[in-house]
Amino acid sequence: MEKGNISVQTENIFPIIKKFLYSEQEIFLRELVSNAVDATNKLRVLSNKGEFKGELGDLTIDVILSKEDKTITIRDRGIGMSAEEIKKYLNQVAFSSASEFLEKYKEDSSIIGHFGLGFYSAFMVAKKVDVISRSYREEEDAVEWSCTGDPSYTLEKTEKDDRGTDIVLHIGEDGEEYLEKERLEGLLKKYCGFLPIPIRFGKREEQETVGEGEDAKTVTREVDNIINNPNPLWKKNPNELKDEDYKNFYKELYPFAQPPLFWIHLNIDYPFNLNGVLYFPRLENSMVEPEKNKIKLYSNQVYVTDEVSNILPPFLMHLHGVIDSPDIPLNVSRSYLQTDQNVRKITGYITKKVAEKLREIFNDSREEFESKWDQFGIFVKYGMITEEKFYDKALSFVLLKNTEGKYYTLEEHKEAVKQEQKDKNDMLTLLYASNEQAQKSFINSATNRGYEVLVMDQVIDNHFMQHLEHKNQDFRFKRVDADTIDNLIDKDEKIDSVLSEKDEEKLKELFESEIDTEKSGLRLELKPLTPREQPVVIVRPEFLRRMQEMQAMQGMNASMGDMSNVVVNTNHPIFSQKLLKMRSPEKKKQLVQTLFDLARLNQNMLSGEELEKFVNRNLELLQ
Repeated sequence: MEKGNISVQTENIFPIIKKFLYSEQEIFLRELVSNAVDATNKLRVLSNKGEFKGELGDLTIDVILSKEDKTITIRDRGIGMSAEEIKKYLNQVAFSSASEFLEKYKEDSSIIGHFGLGFYSAFMVAKKVDVISRSYREEEDAVEWSCTGDPSYTLEKTEKDDRGTDIVLHIGEDGEEYLEKERLEGLLKKYCGFLPIPIRFGKREEQETVGEGEDAKTVTREVDNIINNPNPLWKKNPNELKDEDYKNFYKELYPFAQPPLFWIHLNIDYPFNLNGVLYFPRLENSMVEPEKNKIKLYSNQVYVTDEVSNILPPFLMHLHGVIDSPDIPLNVSRSYLQTDQNVRKITGYITKKVAEKLREIFNDSREEFESKWDQFGIFVKYGMITEEKFYDKALSFVLLKNTEGKYYTLEEHKEAVKQEQKDKNDMLTLLYASNEQAQKSFINSATNRGYEVLVMDQVIDNHFMQHLEHKNQDFRFKRVDADTIDNLIDKDEKIDSVLSEKDEEKLKELFESEIDTEKSGLRLELKPLTPREQPVVIVRPEFLRRMQEMQAMQGMNASMGDMSNVVVNTNHPIFSQKLLKMRSPEKKKQLVQTLFDLARLNQNMLSGEELEKFVNRNLELLQ
């Protein structure tokens, strides 16, 4: 038996590995299974080169749990190691056999590891590690290497029937949770679910129907529990795939999710290698914030992270799917992304592909595009706000929907309303509602005038409209309740009041006695509108309301009062024919209160005790 010390440049390397090198203890399984995949891929390369003459046979990697012995074994039938190779690669930390092999066979291999430190992640959970290995070279003896988590080791000849390597982890107190079958299988599926070599984790029961008709019966049989999909969809040629393939893969990734709306297959090999599939998820409620961290990053099919903010622009963080690239720079533990020129190129490429795909769907199947717009439009709007290049591409397919359910591009809508919705200064006004039900009366007033009203009810729409206004100087957005109908689009049309100055003064005094403008922040205004407009209407000026909403979204206290105008329509017949002719001051007061409350009710400003008083007062009037 040979004894010695592992050659390291730093004393106490194991505590450093254990505490600082890896971000999460559980990644030991990823590293060790990845090493087994590397060893297997190396053998394939040598076989293809003719340097290995034997039969490859079954290359399945086994992960074997023994709760009784407190061991986890990772077994491969790959290239194996001789005594000299073990001393070279295991006893010199950070001297990676993967790097050496890559250099020699870089045109033929897809080796995962590069640093040579992955093996030592075993000591995060193990108090002792045994490596039993036999080289593919027939003349080499099988050897066993053992280490208890300090620089000392033992190395001796042993017996092993087949080539390959067994890594046996004797689990310590820190890792006892991994001796639970469900926990270990969960980690295998998380980190190794798409590795390119089949990975077996014991057996599982499978039910099968045997026979037909009345003779049919269900039998249970034991089969290999293969936990991974070695040939995932993103590694296949898009031309060979059908829509059903993409939907099935989405279900594999997210078993309980609704089917996706669209998907984009990423496939590039120059100037960097990148594969993947990104899905637009189905959002049942456009007002709900979409889920993040649903995109998984892989490097040569090894799971790395679901934190991909360094790779994707913010608006694509809400998509689901997979990105796989060996060219994305990772730190030594493969746990954190490192930004460099390649990452910026990848970000630009993915953004470009998303825009191209959406444009393609818009051109080829606009009806389908429109039918799904309400559920994925938030992605497009967010992208246009945050990414300049995406804005330029998306401007031709971003959609606006009106209250009749008709969809327009921005240019189409501008063309449709340009005759009716230009003001006296030739500025185009695009009217919108943020809540169709609450603003129904204002919408009706606008549509009765021949105006079109857009629906802008998503959480992002306030920012989106301001961004469009900033980019385009020939139009502006205005909410339907931002002003009275005659001023909503100011065409300099004058309407005379049917009331005399004296009657208007009386009307003003009646409303001032009921509306505490100083306390409420409301501003009273008497204005001649058409008789068919409502007698009292509360409007919220666009600029001030937007400012208040922006402050609220930023968590600021919008201390500007209500900032609404109470407009009394002096031409409504209820004033000239009823209110001003009433003799009872009490009746006048009740009617003014009712008209004001109706206006507040129309703006959802009446609730609680005030709403109860309004109901009771009107019940009295009916008696």
